Amino acid sequence: MSTAAAYNSYPLEALPAPALPDESFTAAAAIPKKKYGWISTALISIIAAAFFLFSAASVVAAWAISYPPVGALASNPMLARGLAYEDVSFPSLDGSSQVNGWWIPSASGRTVVLSHGYGTNREEEWVPMYDIASLLHGLDYNVLMFDYGYANAEHRLPATGGVTESQQLLGALEFAKSQGSSKLIVWGFSMGAGTALQAALQTDLIDGMILDSTFIPDEESIYYNINRYVNLPKSLATQWIRKLVPMFSGASLDQIPSAEVQSTAFPYPILLIHGTDDDKSPAAISENIAASQTNPLSQLWSVPGAIHEMIFRTHPEEYVQRTTAFLQAIDADTLASIDAQ
Repeated sequence: MSTAAAYNSYPLEALPAPALPDESFTAAAAIPKKKYGWISTALISIIAAAFFLFSAASVVAAWAISYPPVGALASNPMLARGLAYEDVSFPSLDGSSQVNGWWIPSASGRTVVLSHGYGTNREEEWVPMYDIASLLHGLDYNVLMFDYGYANAEHRLPATGGVTESQQLLGALEFAKSQGSSKLIVWGFSMGAGTALQAALQTDLIDGMILDSTFIPDEESIYYNINRYVNLPKSLATQWIRKLVPMFSGASLDQIPSAEVQSTAFPYPILLIHGTDDDKSPAAISENIAASQTNPLSQLWSVPGAIHEMIFRTHPEEYVQRTTAFLQAIDADTLASIDAQ
C-alpha cells in the first residue's frame, strides 16, 4: 500500500492534529520587538534633538563671541574727571577701519595708549579707566583712549581676538606719534593686553607696556572659560569654536600668535599684573610671558586672591604705587640712556 493510501485509510479523528504556535510564546516574542523598537526611536529622537540644540547653541555662542554686547559711551573725560580732551579719529594701520577716541593732552612728549578689554568700550568702568586716565594726566602723560571695532557704535566690526584689533592699536600708536609723542607706553587690560602683545610683534614704536589680567584667545584659554559654564570634552568644545567663530568674525584661532607672544623676550620693560583667582584668564599666561622677559625692569605682580580686572579696585594704593614706580623707572632708564650717549 502506498504511503498516501495508508495515510488516507486512518479515520479522520485518529489523525494527529497539526501543531499550532504557542500563543503565549508568540505574544512574548512580539512584545519585546515592539517595545525595543519604540525605545530605539525615542533614543534616536532624543539624540537628534540634543545634537540640534547643541548645534544651535554653538552657533548662537559663536555669534555672541564675535559680536559681544557693548554699551554706549556714558560720559567723557571732562564730565568724569575734569580732563580736557579732543574727539579724534584715525585709521587702523592696515586702513581697513576707522577708529574713534579721545586725546587727553599734556605738556610732555610722553603718551600712554589705553587698550580696553573685550565686551566693553574705552570707558571700561569696572577697571576704572577714567581713574587710570586721571592718574596718568597727573603724571604729565598724554593719554589716548579709543574704541576697538567691536565697540564702535557707528561702524561695528566683529571681535577677532586681536587679529584686526592689533591693527587698530597700531593705528593708535601712529596717531600718538603724529601728535609729537616721543615715548609710547601701552597699558592694556584683559584681551586689550593680549592685543597689545600681538601689536608689539609688529612694531618698534612701543617703549614699555603695563598688562593687567592678560587674556590671549587660544584653545586653552577658551576652554578654560567654556568649562566654567558647561563641562564639555575639550576636543569637542575647541572644534566647534574653530569651525564656527570664523564664520562670524572672519578670523581663526590659527591667526592669533598665542605661543609666540608668550615666549618672546620684548626689548623694553613690561609690568604684568594678574590675580591668582582670575576665573576668566589663566594666570599661567602672564607667568609664561614674565618668564620669557630679559629686560631688568620687567616684572610680574601676582596678586593673591584677586579676580579678573578688579585689582585696581581691590588694591588701589598698591596698584597706583606699583604702576607709577614702573613708569618712573622707564623714564629714569631713558634719561640714563640719553646721558650715556
